[in-house]
Amino acid sequence: MHRPIGKRISNLGLLVASLAVPHALLLAQKNAPAHWVGTWAASPVPIDNAKGPLGESGYTVRETVHTSMAGAAFRLVISNEMGTKPLSVGAVRVELQADEAKPSPQREVRFGGNNSIVVPSGAKVYSDALPIALPAQSSLSVSLFIPKQSIPVLTMHAYGDQQNFMAPGDQTAAATLTQPIESDSWLFLTAVEVQAPAQAASVVTLGDSITDGAVSTRGANLRWPDDLARRLQSNPKTSHLSVLNAGIGGNRILHSDIGTNAGPGALNRFDRDVLSQAGVKYLIILEGINDVGVGTMPNNPHDTVTPEELAFGLSQLVERAHTHGIKVYLGTLMPDKGLGLYYTEAGEALRQAVNLWIRSNKVADGVIDFDKAVRDPADPQRLLPAFDGGDHIHPSDAGHKAMADAIDLSLFTR
Repeated sequence: MHRPIGKRISNLGLLVASLAVPHALLLAQKNAPAHWVGTWAASPVPIDNAKGPLGESGYTVRETVHTSMAGAAFRLVISNEMGTKPLSVGAVRVELQADEAKPSPQREVRFGGNNSIVVPSGAKVYSDALPIALPAQSSLSVSLFIPKQSIPVLTMHAYGDQQNFMAPGDQTAAATLTQPIESDSWLFLTAVEVQAPAQAASVVTLGDSITDGAVSTRGANLRWPDDLARRLQSNPKTSHLSVLNAGIGGNRILHSDIGTNAGPGALNRFDRDVLSQAGVKYLIILEGINDVGVGTMPNNPHDTVTPEELAFGLSQLVERAHTHGIKVYLGTLMPDKGLGLYYTEAGEALRQAVNLWIRSNKVADGVIDFDKAVRDPADPQRLLPAFDGGDHIHPSDAGHKAMADAIDLSLFTR
């Protein structure tokens, strides 16, 4: 018995279509855009440059960043997001410092094929990809030549806890800078992104000076986000994750300090410093101690806040992250007894009330109890002496490690 010819033709069409699907998938994969993930980041603030020296004459800015995750290629993000005028960048070069005894050659960075770029006011630009493998846990030196121009406001991360330099003229190609001026800041450079496998993603740590690394050993990359990055990289189940530090010293949740090193508040800067990061999948928030301290400080308390207001602010950050499919973990506020600038009984009561809400909240995806990890069992309102960096609010290197060790890595494998 013969099948109807119409049926045979229909089956033949299905066969051809089924054979074409794998080919189409392969073609789509081949033409898919590269997957970029941040391996380093710094959150900028607007700083008045009225007194220079940048812009008064040409200067080279040479800054060092420390990667978290490796990539097959990398690119830079140059920012003029805080600037009120276009920013001219005359040249950019990079050098991998994987082995100080045998440094890698310098590489020129281009932008759309050009070796210079004008970054519009309020904007950022991506460099062309450099087809060079960037190892995890490596140091990258980035040199930018900033020609003479009017720069009323700088886009910079004011305190980088890193030895950076400025030097007169275009010294981007120089192995050693002439007449260098030391700087703690990262200027104009806000991110380094790597080309990585599809499953790679980033963890953003949103916070204040504790996250920023104040009083940790300078240039040693011993902030708690650095320690977390090392833990993630050493664990095969989490080695596909990077850590991006979005800490700013003095930062608050509910109020901004525009024009100072503390910069825009967390609610203000959230889109730029969290949502715009490449490959972000997880967020850890450790913010609020400055809201508490400023509102209850012994001298000149102002911008008073309540536990309910801080809880609402944190909830807003969580909801905004959830809207973009990002998992959020809230960190408890750490003790500050002994810090004359902030500590009062009223402030301690407010801190405890906020921590009570954090520990019992139902909005975030989990809680990291930093307070429990670093407090002194004999006096829980204080940091454990071994974890105290000396000012009774910022942790020592050992305190930063204790914070990172308190983070359950299963939070990133569920």
